[in-house]
Amino acid sequence: MNVIVDYGLGNLRSLQTALKGQGIETSITSDQEEIAAASAIFLPGVGAFRDASKALWESGLADLLIRKANEGTYIIGICLGMQLMYDRSFENGEYKGLGLIPGDIVKLEQMPKIPHMGWNNLTLEKEDPLVKYTSTGDYVYFVHSYYAKSSGEEILAYGEYGERIPAIVRRGNTIGFQFHPEKSAEVGARLLKALGEIIL
Repeated sequence: MNVIVDYGLGNLRSLQTALKGQGIETSITSDQEEIAAASAIFLPGVGAFRDASKALWESGLADLLIRKANEGTYIIGICLGMQLMYDRSFENGEYKGLGLIPGDIVKLEQMPKIPHMGWNNLTLEKEDPLVKYTSTGDYVYFVHSYYAKSSGEEILAYGEYGERIPAIVRRGNTIGFQFHPEKSAEVGARLLKALGEIIL
């Protein structure tokens, strides 16, 4: 069973529909027993890191997600969900992430127009089954004002927006997309197809 975690911050139905289009069946749930039984867990998210972090830690979902990741379950973060997988965020303060990927979430500073919103192209950094159907130059849809700053070991693909933006990351069974694959047309569909081949 694959689940999409409902913690009050995320466009869940559009993600579920996009996943179903690639043969990935999911249930949307906040039930911790269902999440604990899942073989793959999707962590979407829109909005402020502070609110998402608070919701996850106060509900006990954060501890559950960390345990599941340590057990080898696939955890897939999307947009804010990807940022939550890092150690901490400096979005309007300092807030604790899940610590599944070493690094911090910091503000985009170099571009006059923030948020980074719209289509931008990817540059592939590493070979991985997750990007087998993706090419440098493919365009995907971003909406964010903060980005992950780390050693870069986890980066499979990045975008440029004044900074080198980690766009697709993977650390073992922990996978993240800074952009929205469910809004990224054919490129997003190909990414979700490759993801399905990994997790199913």
